[in-house]
Amino acid sequence: MNRLKTCAAVLSAGLLAISLPALAHHSFAMFDQTKATELKGVTVVRFQWANPHVFLVVKSGGETFALECNSPSLMTQAGWKFNTLKAGDKVDISFFPLRNGKPGGALTVVTLGNGKKLDAW
Repeated sequence: MNRLKTCAAVLSAGLLAISLPALAHHSFAMFDQTKATELKGVTVVRFQWANPHVFLVVKSGGETFALECNSPSLMTQAGWKFNTLKAGDKVDISFFPLRNGKPGGALTVVTLGNGKKLDAW
Protein backbone atom coordinates (compact mmCIF):
# COMPACT_ATOMS: atom_id res chain seq x y z
CA MET A 1 0.00 0.00 0.00
CA ASN A 2 2.89 2.40 0.76
CA ARG A 3 4.27 1.81 -2.72
CA LEU A 4 0.93 2.78 -4.25
CA LYS A 5 0.79 6.00 -2.21
CA THR A 6 4.38 6.86 -3.12
CA CYS A 7 3.73 6.23 -6.81
CA ALA A 8 0.56 8.36 -6.72
CA ALA A 9 2.42 11.19 -4.97
CA VAL A 10 5.27 11.13 -7.51
CA LEU A 11 2.83 11.11 -10.44
CA SER A 12 0.83 13.98 -8.93
CA ALA A 13 3.96 16.05 -8.38
CA GLY A 14 5.08 15.38 -11.95
CA LEU A 15 1.73 16.44 -13.40
CA LEU A 16 1.76 19.62 -11.31
CA ALA A 17 5.31 20.46 -12.43
CA ILE A 18 4.35 19.97 -16.09
CA SER A 19 1.21 22.11 -15.83
CA LEU A 20 2.73 25.11 -14.01
CA PRO A 21 4.48 26.60 -17.09
CA ALA A 22 1.21 26.49 -19.03
CA LEU A 23 -0.62 28.27 -16.22
CA ALA A 24 2.09 30.91 -15.93
CA HIS A 25 2.08 31.59 -19.66
CA HIS A 26 -1.64 32.32 -19.69
CA SER A 27 -1.70 34.54 -16.63
CA PHE A 28 -3.44 37.89 -16.91
CA ALA A 29 -2.05 39.09 -13.57
CA MET A 30 -0.01 41.84 -15.26
CA PHE A 31 -3.18 43.44 -16.69
CA ASP A 32 -5.68 45.42 -14.60
CA GLN A 33 -8.97 43.89 -15.75
CA THR A 34 -10.95 46.30 -13.57
CA LYS A 35 -9.88 49.33 -15.64
CA ALA A 36 -10.98 48.96 -19.24
CA THR A 37 -9.34 51.81 -21.15
CA GLU A 38 -10.40 53.30 -24.50
CA LEU A 39 -8.33 55.36 -26.89
CA LYS A 40 -9.83 56.94 -30.01
CA GLY A 41 -8.04 57.65 -33.26
CA VAL A 42 -4.74 55.97 -32.41
CA THR A 43 -2.22 55.30 -35.16
CA VAL A 44 -1.05 51.75 -35.85
CA VAL A 45 2.74 51.57 -35.66
CA ARG A 46 3.11 47.81 -36.08
CA PHE A 47 0.85 44.76 -36.29
CA GLN A 48 2.84 41.61 -35.52
CA TRP A 49 1.07 38.38 -36.53
CA ALA A 50 3.12 35.70 -34.76
CA ASN A 51 2.88 32.86 -32.27
CA PRO A 52 2.28 32.58 -29.42
CA HIS A 53 0.48 35.96 -29.40
CA VAL A 54 -0.31 38.67 -31.90
CA PHE A 55 0.89 42.15 -30.89
CA LEU A 56 -0.41 45.55 -31.84
CA VAL A 57 1.72 48.64 -31.30
CA VAL A 58 -0.07 51.99 -31.52
CA LYS A 59 0.79 55.62 -30.93
CA SER A 60 -1.52 58.00 -29.08
CA GLY A 61 -0.30 61.51 -28.42
CA GLY A 62 3.33 61.13 -27.46
CA GLU A 63 3.02 57.61 -26.06
CA THR A 64 3.52 54.25 -27.75
CA PHE A 65 1.40 51.35 -26.47
CA ALA A 66 2.31 47.67 -26.92
CA LEU A 67 -0.85 45.58 -26.75
CA GLU A 68 -0.97 41.81 -26.45
CA CYS A 69 -3.67 39.90 -28.32
CA ASN A 70 -4.69 36.26 -28.60
CA SER A 71 -2.99 33.63 -30.76
CA PRO A 72 -3.17 33.93 -34.56
CA SER A 73 -5.44 30.87 -34.81
CA LEU A 74 -7.99 32.25 -32.33
CA MET A 75 -7.80 35.72 -33.87
CA THR A 76 -8.53 34.18 -37.27
CA GLN A 77 -11.64 32.56 -35.80
CA ALA A 78 -12.69 36.02 -34.55
CA GLY A 79 -12.41 37.50 -38.06
CA TRP A 80 -8.84 38.83 -38.06
CA LYS A 81 -6.28 38.30 -40.83
CA PHE A 82 -2.53 38.82 -40.90
CA ASN A 83 -3.14 42.03 -42.87
CA THR A 84 -6.17 43.40 -41.00
CA LEU A 85 -4.07 46.32 -39.78
CA LYS A 86 -1.09 48.09 -41.29
CA ALA A 87 1.19 50.89 -40.16
CA GLY A 88 -0.55 54.25 -40.46
CA ASP A 89 -4.11 52.96 -39.99
CA LYS A 90 -6.28 54.97 -37.59
CA VAL A 91 -8.33 52.86 -35.17
CA ASP A 92 -10.13 53.04 -31.83
CA ILE A 93 -9.05 50.54 -29.18
CA SER A 94 -10.20 49.15 -25.85
CA PHE A 95 -7.72 47.37 -23.60
CA PHE A 96 -6.87 46.35 -20.06
CA PRO A 97 -3.85 48.45 -19.02
CA LEU A 98 -0.67 47.12 -17.46
CA ARG A 99 -0.74 47.19 -13.65
CA ASN A 100 2.72 48.80 -13.53
CA GLY A 101 1.40 51.94 -15.26
CA LYS A 102 3.55 51.60 -18.38
CA PRO A 103 1.81 52.23 -21.73
CA GLY A 104 0.55 48.84 -22.83
CA GLY A 105 -1.87 46.11 -21.98
CA ALA A 106 -4.16 43.42 -23.31
CA LEU A 107 -6.15 44.54 -26.34
CA THR A 108 -9.83 43.63 -26.01
CA VAL A 109 -11.50 45.30 -29.01
CA VAL A 110 -10.39 47.29 -32.02
CA THR A 111 -12.75 49.41 -34.11
CA LEU A 112 -11.52 49.76 -37.66
CA GLY A 113 -11.87 52.91 -39.74
CA ASN A 114 -14.98 51.45 -41.44
CA GLY A 115 -16.66 50.93 -38.05
CA LYS A 116 -16.15 47.15 -37.90
CA LYS A 117 -15.32 45.87 -34.41
CA LEU A 118 -13.03 42.90 -33.82
CA ASP A 119 -12.43 41.13 -30.51
CA ALA A 120 -8.82 40.39 -29.65
CA TRP A 121 -9.57 37.82 -26.94
